[in-house]
Amino acid sequence: MVTGKSTILDVARIAGVSTATVSRALAHPDRVQQATRDRVMSAVRKTGYRVNPVARNLRTQRTNVILVLAPNLANTFFSRILSAVTEVAASHGFGVLIADSAPLGDHDLDVMDLSGDGRADGIILLDGALDPLRVTNTDLPLVMACEWIEDSTLPTIAIDNVQGARLAVEHLSALNHHRIAHIAGPVGNVLSTARHDGWRSAMQALDHRIEQNDYFAGDFTLGSGVSAARQWLAQPADQRATAVFCASDECAMGFIGHVTRQGLRVPDDVSVVGFDDIDLSEHFLPSLTTIHQPRRRMGARAAETVIRLIRHENTAGADAAPLPVELVVRGSTARR
Repeated sequence: MVTGKSTILDVARIAGVSTATVSRALAHPDRVQQATRDRVMSAVRKTGYRVNPVARNLRTQRTNVILVLAPNLANTFFSRILSAVTEVAASHGFGVLIADSAPLGDHDLDVMDLSGDGRADGIILLDGALDPLRVTNTDLPLVMACEWIEDSTLPTIAIDNVQGARLAVEHLSALNHHRIAHIAGPVGNVLSTARHDGWRSAMQALDHRIEQNDYFAGDFTLGSGVSAARQWLAQPADQRATAVFCASDECAMGFIGHVTRQGLRVPDDVSVVGFDDIDLSEHFLPSLTTIHQPRRRMGARAAETVIRLIRHENTAGADAAPLPVELVVRGSTARR
């Protein structure tokens, strides 16, 4: 056991390697053979050696920090994405700075305010509503996840939202629902547009007519689900859609909660499908049928991609194909 403040020389001596190999094993473990890496890590534990992050960053001109921008940190949807980003980043020696990209007071959050002064090496964007000129006006590596910016060439990790909406409609149609309403997301949001397009194209493919009262404006929130439920309930009972596809799980929960308080039952009186499969969906009453997004996988791939960009490694194909979605059938849908 080395006593006192250990150095990289102590680690190298115990591991039987050069100091350069120790540095490489700690900074870029993927570039060192497993046996050598194991010896170095064993020596690190024996000596109690700790890397000096300030000195390391001065040498590499890096902060070893990834900035993640999310449009609404209060939205529980982002929890698994952020958790995966943090875990992958930590495994590569990076920290994570998380910021809300929504407007702060009377001032928009400027990406450069957080990244332009050297506080981050790369950025993961979860917000497709940011002005492309503001987003791309930086020389830091940028990766989009979940949402995307139209006509942008940024690497993007996302799902097939159109296909997810089609799965929802096809499921409801198979349960003999032909009037399937849709509660949309925010106007102009890329996810809202894609899920609306998927609902409409699936309805047309199945020869199901879309009535004027089958579309409800929304914004992904519980409140928008409540508002849509009020509008749906205001229609004559025999003219209401028998099923509702919601652009988010929170919206679906708001809808279910309000119609339940008004004495109706889900799915007996109306079937409801959400989108996202947030953690609460399985435990809601009734448990929510929804479209599952692989959020942890999305966050992990985004982190891996931005780290490879930071290290100037090949990222070809990292965002080539959308991540798969799947329908999770639970208690909020039933045969008509």
